[in-house]
Amino acid sequence: MEIWVLLSLGAAIFQTLRFVLQKFLSDTGLGVDGATFSRFIYSAPVLLVIAPIWFGYFGYPTVNKNFFIFCVIGGISQIFATLCVIALFKQRNFAVGMAFKKTETLQIALVSFIVLGEKVSTTAFYAICVGFVGLILLSKEAYQTSFFKYGIFNRSVLLGLLSGFLFAISGVYYRASTLSVLDENSINRAILTLTCVLVFQVIIMGGWLLIFNRRELIVVWKARNIAVWVGLTSLVGSFFWFWAFSLVNAALVKAVGQIELLFSILASTVLFKEKITFRELVGIFTIMLSVLAVIALS
Repeated sequence: MEIWVLLSLGAAIFQTLRFVLQKFLSDTGLGVDGATFSRFIYSAPVLLVIAPIWFGYFGYPTVNKNFFIFCVIGGISQIFATLCVIALFKQRNFAVGMAFKKTETLQIALVSFIVLGEKVSTTAFYAICVGFVGLILLSKEAYQTSFFKYGIFNRSVLLGLLSGFLFAISGVYYRASTLSVLDENSINRAILTLTCVLVFQVIIMGGWLLIFNRRELIVVWKARNIAVWVGLTSLVGSFFWFWAFSLVNAALVKAVGQIELLFSILASTVLFKEKITFRELVGIFTIMLSVLAVIALS
């Protein structure tokens, strides 16, 4: 088995753990922006210690002129995407929220075409249509009487699709960032890119909270017993994602990462005691199958 596959599986496991912890944070009084910021503020200090030691031994790589631009675009997209996902948790249960988030792999085909010039085959387009059917199954709640009024055009669907789109943008630009590091060592490319992205995210989001929501900064500190684990699981998962991005196309990495859907179902039923309907299960697995088909047929 190729190393990027193992990295993608590991990233999916740690990302699920991180979202589980973030859901606990949001359920215990921490706001959406605070739960999002916790993953950055408790990750960056660890990496700022490890990175200088690593590069002090192996040497700092150089980057091209587009590196920082790509990091900024990817970092901002990821911040807003995470905000959307955590807000989505307050609308629907955990597993369904994760399924909406994973539409990023469907949307990444469009983003990759626009940014990288990658084309999607006709058969892959049909697979995307199958994924849209899965979205419809997830978007219609059982108690709603009007499908077109409430099933598709609602807050949950908007947040889910927007988060998937933003995560697709971040994935493509993180891939572009790692390729902008002029070093043959994929680990060096991953560590440098992740360090720059995390530092930028802490500065930009920390500044925002400091100006507009200082109370949330205090709550993030008070919730550190859980938030620190959010940061650590996020750090490990992100490193695996970035390392995999440096080795192969982001769409392939995210396709393998769809196993996260199964982990989210397990977390939803075991940890949060949430019930998942048969319709929702069909929708989740339809999306997962369509994503895998998009990658296989592209």
